[in-house]
Amino acid sequence: MRMVNIAPMRRPSSKGFTLLEALIAVLVLSLGLLGVAAMQLKAMQSAHVSYQRSVATLAAQDAVERLWVALGESGGTCPAAGDLNGAGGLDSWSDVWGVYLNGLDDEPVVAVDCEYTVTVAWEDDRFGGENVSSLVYVVRLPGEVAP
Repeated sequence: MRMVNIAPMRRPSSKGFTLLEALIAVLVLSLGLLGVAAMQLKAMQSAHVSYQRSVATLAAQDAVERLWVALGESGGTCPAAGDLNGAGGLDSWSDVWGVYLNGLDDEPVVAVDCEYTVTVAWEDDRFGGENVSSLVYVVRLPGEVAP
């Protein structure tokens, strides 16, 4: 009987990554990390806009509560917007809420009969062309229009 010597099959040698493969992997990783950083920045901007809109909503609610007080003090006659925007009405309003909203408008209330439009507008130039710095709040009081 004759023995046949079978040589083991040779595997191609793998000695690790080449320099080109390593550079491509670093490039893909850096692009992924840049994407994560951009998402983080957008999330922080959105959180800031949310904060500002929450404060603007509270400021608008404050103006509406002042309208209700003025309605009660006048005996059921709807107050004029000029009376509210001037001294005795919302004169301290921008001092209180302007701390939280930069460049807050001093005269936020416009009245037509007993329907009031409270516009809370502030300055925020961090978002380029996007207009994210205003909130309009409309309320109707159940009073009578002044003669």
